[in-house]
Amino acid sequence: MTYKPATQDQLLAIRANAGIAELAQSERYAAAEPDLVEAIVEGVGQFAAGEWAPLNRIGDLEGAKLENGVVRLPDGFEAAYQAYVEQGWNAIAGSAEHGGQGLPFTLACNVLENLGTANMALNLLPMLSVGAIEALEAHGTDAQKETYLPDLVSGAWSGTMNLTEPQAGSDVGALRTTAHLIEEGEHAGKYRIKGQKIYITWGEHDLAANIIHLVLARLPDAPEGSRGISLFLVPKYHLKDDGTPGARNDVRCVSLEHKLGINASPTCVMSYGDNDECIGELVGAENRGLAAMFTMMNNARINVGSQGVQIAERATQAAVAYALDRVQSARAGAEDRSPVAISEHPDVRRMLLRMRSLTEAMRGLLYYTAGQVDRGDIGEPQAKARAEVLVPMLKAWATDTGIEVASLGIQVHGGMGFVEETGAAQHWRDSRIAPIYEGTNGIQAADLVTRKLGLEDGEALQNLFADIARAAADEPQLMALAGECAAIAKWMREEASLDDRLAGSVPYTAMCAVAVSAWCLMQQYDALDDSNDADRKHAKRVTMRYFLDHIVPEAIGLKASATAGAALLYELDSSVLAA
Repeated sequence: MTYKPATQDQLLAIRANAGIAELAQSERYAAAEPDLVEAIVEGVGQFAAGEWAPLNRIGDLEGAKLENGVVRLPDGFEAAYQAYVEQGWNAIAGSAEHGGQGLPFTLACNVLENLGTANMALNLLPMLSVGAIEALEAHGTDAQKETYLPDLVSGAWSGTMNLTEPQAGSDVGALRTTAHLIEEGEHAGKYRIKGQKIYITWGEHDLAANIIHLVLARLPDAPEGSRGISLFLVPKYHLKDDGTPGARNDVRCVSLEHKLGINASPTCVMSYGDNDECIGELVGAENRGLAAMFTMMNNARINVGSQGVQIAERATQAAVAYALDRVQSARAGAEDRSPVAISEHPDVRRMLLRMRSLTEAMRGLLYYTAGQVDRGDIGEPQAKARAEVLVPMLKAWATDTGIEVASLGIQVHGGMGFVEETGAAQHWRDSRIAPIYEGTNGIQAADLVTRKLGLEDGEALQNLFADIARAAADEPQLMALAGECAAIAKWMREEASLDDRLAGSVPYTAMCAVAVSAWCLMQQYDALDDSNDADRKHAKRVTMRYFLDHIVPEAIGLKASATAGAALLYELDSSVLAA
């Protein structure tokens, strides 16, 4: 099917939820004037629809292939990525000092939302590079920034994150990759890296001229656990004196994972130092690698949360198109017994409206979170703390909800959704990775009820719910949900054990995310007060009302699970579970 960018709804969320006009009043983001914002959103939408979307199905069917150590992508991928680089989309939020446009992170999120909706697998390539850029900007030396950032910012080179190892999983502190200082010779002052990493997204490919791997490794005599991890920059190609790629480094892809979805995104098993000649540079301080890696983790988690929006938008468009075209049975109770499009049947209409309402609500949460990041970057301390508490909500709830919407898309298609020809199944398969990577959603929920719960002595969360409650004066269901979120946060901090908090963390995170998302839809509807487009305002009212009347009450119902405690979870011995 043809993909149509959700340009107008994106612009509405950027204005109403991110507050782009207020950001443009700051000196840092003064260039983000309305005309430029519209040009970016409309331009990247058209580019995504024209260049990347047609490759989505091809990528799923053909996938990435490893041939003699080289990853091959389907025809068209290289040209599509080069067009992306040449048009400057990768540089939207990059620092002007290194060739970027210096625009708000909010607009970079919009670029990735459009590209990911068009082609989620290919979009993972620039998405990972964003993290590498952030880590180097925050922790790299002046020489490293000067050497690597211009080509990373432009997209000519790509970046990766290398955390996971076969024996470690989410326990990064258990990694075994090593780094040894080179004291003499050509590479004196650098390090020999040796080890293996798994699940490295776009760890090997030929779409970019060089790949800059950020690798966590352990120095000799480093402390045990996560306190003894350092971060290293390992290029695929060593650089010549003129800064261009030269000889190949001792790093290679040994295999590609066979995955449920995102088939065109090469998920690599990477081997470093098979010949003991993998050379890397220390980034930041020794034994502070995990902190450096987490510099890029927050924004990476926002961009993963965006994938929930992306897959939901694409699945919704496909389901609506099919439902309008598929004619079957007469409308129940109608005098005219002629068959009608299935979009006229109540349950199909329920699914379509739920899909649209959830997608628009997730989009509001995405841009509200991005806007808070931007406000924090221009010195608003409350916004910085608010972004911290929003990130786990966005990453966890949006990616879980993306799966729900993709699943509903299959249901709308009926039996045709379960076969591959319609493409509906691809949306669900692609969606299923997002709750897993960049910290599983259980880890996100744990983060919310441990570290984020006490942020600013608990006020970061409580102030958020107070703001929602004030806005919901005429919406008793949302006011009740905001009150429950605040009360549960207080109970978790003052009464619940750590086990009790963790046992209720996932439903609690969903409650919080739904409350914020409902508020975001209300902000969008209010922002349309001056709109001359009556049809658009009516449509937003309906999707907002569906969310307030159906989704918010469901979230209130999660209170029992959020506060049930952990005792029942441990009544059965582990051996009994396997019986």
